[in-house]
Amino acid sequence: MRKVITDLLQQDERIEVVGTARNGQDALNKLTTITPSVITLDVEMPVMDGLVTLRKIMKKKPIPVVMVSSITLQGAENTVLAMEYGAVDFITKTSGAISLDIYKIKDELIEKVILAAQSKVNNFMKNARKDLINSIHSKDSHKSGTSYQFMADSRKKVVAIGTSTGGPKALQEVLTKIPSAINAPILVVQHMPAGFTKSLANRLNSLCSIEVKEAEDGEIIKCGVAYIAPGGSHLNVKKIGTTLAVQLNQLSPRNGHRPSVDVLFESLADLSNYSILTVVMTGMGADGSQGLIKLKKQCNTYSIAEAKESCIVFGMPRAAIKTNQVDEVVHLKKISMRISELVT
Repeated sequence: MRKVITDLLQQDERIEVVGTARNGQDALNKLTTITPSVITLDVEMPVMDGLVTLRKIMKKKPIPVVMVSSITLQGAENTVLAMEYGAVDFITKTSGAISLDIYKIKDELIEKVILAAQSKVNNFMKNARKDLINSIHSKDSHKSGTSYQFMADSRKKVVAIGTSTGGPKALQEVLTKIPSAINAPILVVQHMPAGFTKSLANRLNSLCSIEVKEAEDGEIIKCGVAYIAPGGSHLNVKKIGTTLAVQLNQLSPRNGHRPSVDVLFESLADLSNYSILTVVMTGMGADGSQGLIKLKKQCNTYSIAEAKESCIVFGMPRAAIKTNQVDEVVHLKKISMRISELVT
């Protein structure tokens, strides 16, 4: 596997493989003499497994890590933990522990390694506290008066969160601080393949005061519950009488994503008698921006984008800000507080 992954990566002229390691302990030893821009790290290894290795890397010498994971229940659970411990992203093996046909996902592997090299995981791991102190002492960017108007509106409220690379860690930071009595449902699109979002939802549910679950087609949406779109399915919201319900579909991906933040936002734009709070957090690309434009035209919408200082990847928040439809730019550590204030 080390040989195959090395050969695949070195087919791209932007990448040079500076070393390989037989196991986690071997990797830690080699990190005393080399400093790679990115590490690919298998979850399953002898001597020291990937999760233990990852935690030691993030503690001693934060470097962007892309996990290599099995498409199994245990693999999904370990991958979610890896995201929590600081991994930037992951790829799934094509066929078990020894996947010699991993060349089938060569393009995805190369893309994620290049993206990881551009991410800010080292700054985030080292300076999260410093960034928070700076954000507390500086006024967040926002449009005057719009937050008061949103809070004063008597219509029922819905919170919609969109995120991608770095999202699992960001979601944990936000959702664990939301009070169980919050007077709104929370709908989440996290770019992840099928099989991984359920493990993410279960992990977050064990840590949060609110209930967190993978969304199921047809279920009634309730306040105080966060619904995560299943990997491989778009999440729409449908009005049924005086209630809202989840509507899942497997229509074509939108700009390469299924679930898509744009699809969720656009479905919310069709609701009457609701106010929508959107939050666009860390992630690559521009998913959510077009949906935000539609929401702003059709609904009473207040929009938050995560601040660059706390993003692993600033792509999605930056794209949202460029639409000029974002009302407030907020550091990750303060997003939960703003959600609670705005929907109380």
